[in-house]
Amino acid sequence: MNLDKEDKITEKDLELLNSKLGLRSLFANKNIDLKKTLKEVKYENRLRELQEELVKLQTWAIKNGKKIVILFEGRDAAGKGGAIRRVTAHINPRYFRVVALNKPSEDEEGQWYFQRYVNKLPEPGKIVLFDRSWYNRAVVEPVNGFCSDENYNIFMSQVNDFEKMIIQSNTYLIKFYFSITKEEQEKRFTDIKKSDLKRWKMSAVDERAQLLWDDYTKYKEVMLKETNSEHAPWVIIEANKKTIARIQAIEHILKTIPYKE
Repeated sequence: MNLDKEDKITEKDLELLNSKLGLRSLFANKNIDLKKTLKEVKYENRLRELQEELVKLQTWAIKNGKKIVILFEGRDAAGKGGAIRRVTAHINPRYFRVVALNKPSEDEEGQWYFQRYVNKLPEPGKIVLFDRSWYNRAVVEPVNGFCSDENYNIFMSQVNDFEKMIIQSNTYLIKFYFSITKEEQEKRFTDIKKSDLKRWKMSAVDERAQLLWDDYTKYKEVMLKETNSEHAPWVIIEANKKTIARIQAIEHILKTIPYKE
């Protein structure tokens, strides 16, 4: 195999290619692609390192009774679910839960909007990851006509104080927004529709996402500006490359929460 000068691999690269993971990735496809294989192996190795640290973080949280809330927001098909799966892959399932709430019930619609989310907040030693959160009311609901202007305005006037109360109750709060381009979203929707295993992911809201792209953008920009508070800032993850987005999200979690081994 001929390699250009810029494609020359180092001794460290050779070690990676000769590892079990490297050899498995190398021969997974008929066409051997060294550069692609090295990217995959480096990603998997880095992900493994970070996941080991997440286990340490969780152990620290359990021992010290710490509460952790992580929000994963973003457009449809932005990769929120995939990132959550990488975060939770190896931590103790008894001490975390993923929350993805459905449409509120009739009783819930009569409650204070934040009540159903308060009921899902973690106990000491637990981690809760929201796959979409109370910020549905900031973007998805107004864009699709699921809430009134009054409900939207009330939410926007209360959310910063609500999050301050969460943090003041000895809880770590991290807010991620996974950002993708319109072209990337369209590509991912096409891939989902073509897959028998993924087609169920497409909802009626997803089907309208491309058509309503500009409306989503308008509400998203207001949300990021008005709710980017000092106590609960937004972390924007450029998510066109899923692997990079996952690594960045986990690195931020580990950097933000002051866990000790």
